[in-house]
Amino acid sequence: MKLGNEIKISVIISSYNRERYIIKAVQSLIDQNLSSSLFEIIVVDNNSSDGTVEKLNSYIMNLTTNHILILNEPKQGSSFARNHGADFAKGDLLVFMDDDAIANAGFLENALKFYIKHPEVMGFGGKIIPKYNPSEPDWMSPLVASLVGRFDYGNNIKRFEKRKYPLESNMAVSKAAFHAISGFNTSIPGVKGNMRIGGEGKDLFFRLVERFGPIFYLPDMVVDHIIDVEKLTPEYMYRVASGIGRGERVRIGSTTMALVSKFVEYIYKLGGSVAIGFYYFITARPQKAWPLVKFRIDVIKGFIE
Repeated sequence: MKLGNEIKISVIISSYNRERYIIKAVQSLIDQNLSSSLFEIIVVDNNSSDGTVEKLNSYIMNLTTNHILILNEPKQGSSFARNHGADFAKGDLLVFMDDDAIANAGFLENALKFYIKHPEVMGFGGKIIPKYNPSEPDWMSPLVASLVGRFDYGNNIKRFEKRKYPLESNMAVSKAAFHAISGFNTSIPGVKGNMRIGGEGKDLFFRLVERFGPIFYLPDMVVDHIIDVEKLTPEYMYRVASGIGRGERVRIGSTTMALVSKFVEYIYKLGGSVAIGFYYFITARPQKAWPLVKFRIDVIKGFIE
């Protein structure tokens, strides 16, 4: 497949009150190895009340590229914002990235190469590396780090196993397939006010796999995820963890057997976390034990609300 100068990729960033990091996110895309003629950047502001939009507009005035579009989505929730961005996308491939992520230089080039080589694959995603500011808390563990976006599925390109899927901060979907399944489910909007109803990416990919088949993992499609440690309060961690349970409740629906099955699964995972927490305790890392157990408890709380 020969590459012309038309746009192949539309990168969509849903942004909410991210004045501090939004320019770094956009700049990491401008600095890509891939020719700027082959992709566009769509930032969808989702009712920011800080200076996010003003800073973006000022920044864009000094750029030479015209392939940056700023939109506004008044309905709160990243699912609404991402769907809105997709409606304006010119590229055949939609790439979704968070507003506090920084794409590695080969992020889009690697995505496009895979997409061209495997046109039958409708969705894929890559590695997310947390970058803690100023440093990783001593209570953080790999499982708890998944709450703040850590995602590493290995160093080889491979098909996602059943019930595995990319995360929203680093995922790509064919635009045609995205619209065929009606995009993100807005009943699972992500952050909405002080509440989170999460799992919007999981829901999207499960429907995508059901309709179009396997999805894949690209280890060289990498973003860094900036995490301000000061925001990792108990309240914040509860909102994220309980949001997983809330989102699963919405995704599953009201089928009794499915709800019971998921609840049993969560209890099983809680037991596993208790076992791992005990291991941390006896290996002189007790500070990692309770956050891990609490993570599973909070998921269950969100699920049964």
